[in-house]
Amino acid sequence: MNLPNKLTVARIAMTVLMAVFLLLSGAVWAWLSFILYVAASLTDMADGRIARSRHLVTNLGKFMDPLADKILNYSVMILLIPEGPVPPVALVIILFREFLVSGIRQSAAEQGRVVAANIWGKVKTFVQDVSLGAILLFRALGIGFTEPMGRVLIWICAALTVVSGAIYLIQNKDVLKEAD
Repeated sequence: MNLPNKLTVARIAMTVLMAVFLLLSGAVWAWLSFILYVAASLTDMADGRIARSRHLVTNLGKFMDPLADKILNYSVMILLIPEGPVPPVALVIILFREFLVSGIRQSAAEQGRVVAANIWGKVKTFVQDVSLGAILLFRALGIGFTEPMGRVLIWICAALTVVSGAIYLIQNKDVLKEAD
C-alpha cells in the first residue's frame, strides 16, 4: 500500500477515534475531537497532492479517498445533531446530493465512462471541512453560540450542496439519457 492510501486509511481510523471523542462529554474530549478532525482533514489534502506529484494514483485511492471524506464529514454531522448545530433536514439535503452524484457515477461506469469530480464538488467539500472545523472549535472553546452559528454554517453547506448537485446533474444529463 502506498503512502497516499495509507493516509486515507489513517483518516478513516482517525474518524472512528474522533467519533468516540465526540460522544464523550468534557472540554478535553471536545478539544481532542477538534484536533483529530483537523488532522484528518489535512490528510485529505496531503494524500491527493502526494498521489498526483509522485504518480501514485491508484484505483483503491480513487475509491477510498472520497469515501473517507464522506465518512469523516457525515459522521461529525450525524453525531452533532443531538447538540443542535446540525439541522437534520439540512443533512438529509446534503446526503440526497451525495446519493444523486453516486447514482450518476454508477450509471456512467456501467456505460464505460468516468465522471470526474468538478470544481463545485471540491468547493463543497472545502466549505464542509471549514464549517465543521469551526463548529468543533466553537464547541471546544465552549462558545455559547455554537448551535445558532453551526446551523448557519450547515445551511450554507446545504445550499452549496444543492448548487453543486444541480451543476453536476446538468453537466451529466447525457449519462441519465443513455441509462434508459
